[in-house]
Amino acid sequence: MKVGIWIPSVRRMASRETIRASILQAERLEYDSLWTIDHIIAPTANAEQFGLLYDPLIVMALAAGLTERIQIGVSVLVLPYRHGVLTAKMVASLDDLSDGRIILGVGAGWNAAESAILRLPFEERGPMTDEYIRIMKELWTNDHPTFDGRYTQFDDVVFLPRPAQPAGPPIWVGGSSPAALRRTVEHGDAWHPINRTPDQLREGKAAIMRLCERFQRAAPPALTLRIDVRVELDDRPYPKPAHAGHMLIGSPDALVEQITELREIGVEHLSLEFVGRDFEDFTAQVEAFATLVRPRLPA
Repeated sequence: MKVGIWIPSVRRMASRETIRASILQAERLEYDSLWTIDHIIAPTANAEQFGLLYDPLIVMALAAGLTERIQIGVSVLVLPYRHGVLTAKMVASLDDLSDGRIILGVGAGWNAAESAILRLPFEERGPMTDEYIRIMKELWTNDHPTFDGRYTQFDDVVFLPRPAQPAGPPIWVGGSSPAALRRTVEHGDAWHPINRTPDQLREGKAAIMRLCERFQRAAPPALTLRIDVRVELDDRPYPKPAHAGHMLIGSPDALVEQITELREIGVEHLSLEFVGRDFEDFTAQVEAFATLVRPRLPA
């Protein structure tokens, strides 16, 4: 099982100093991946959660320049917020410059107010997401790309640089709705839900297997998971996680047990969002997991 960490590029701990320090810590502790998230502009109602948020692709470029080994991902990029051709260019450039270390988590988005600010038709976010995935794959893999879709058309074009990964960065589809599961099977390399319980993962995995039969997909997508986590090293209170839902919490022994169950379900890659009281506590959590939990996890 691969294990990555979310870095604090959003909310109260985000700053240029904490972002750089977190990137370097993740590389030093030999985590498999590091992760950013995506929003562009926050309605006042969401300001506490998303008011301070660095652009994920810019942070990923910084990470590519500061590191040599670790994979670099976004969980998830809201595809309708950027034109599909533009996203294809930015992600291809990132993959080339990082020597093939990019993972692209994608989603359709949930914030209708944010879409309205960007003048995007919220009710069309699903079709836009599907089409933009197809655009990226066409531009990344075809020497003479052409496309005739609902939102974009092109032919007789040159698209360079191509990604370092021959098929392009793997696409992990976020969300747990029926549309997200269908999108995973049609277009994704992995299903990438957030804060799901073991039973919810089993249910989602079963639904994906049924969809694989429907769409005649021979090899099912991989199962990955982004989840909040807290290593209990003392009994002091900690802040409520930003995302509602299931989380991993407990002593190192308890976390090993919880993650072993996830591996038995089939989770291949964890993206851990450590819940810290402040940045010092956050980095202590990252260090504690790397030294007290990870060496005992199943392969």
